Amino acid sequence: MGSSSESWMTMAIYFGAFMAVFYFLIIMPRKKQEKKHKGVLESLKKGDRVVSIGGIRGEVARIKDDIVVLKVSENTELELIKNAIAYRVEDK
Repeated sequence: MGSSSESWMTMAIYFGAFMAVFYFLIIMPRKKQEKKHKGVLESLKKGDRVVSIGGIRGEVARIKDDIVVLKVSENTELELIKNAIAYRVEDK
């Protein structure tokens, strides 16, 4: 009977340790990254040079709610969903 409860306790300790490592190595850094990305999106303004998640580089021409209009050349503007902006050029 003692052996069974000891193996259960050992298994619970290993599981707890695994969950702690998983949290600190996977979940916590991802949350930090998401918070930083959200801050970048909220602080976007006209004239910022950005790169989209698809690799399109451009300058913010207008921002409408959740849409960002990028000027990619003299006569070309693209509408992107705001979440598609990966980073500001100055940030990298």
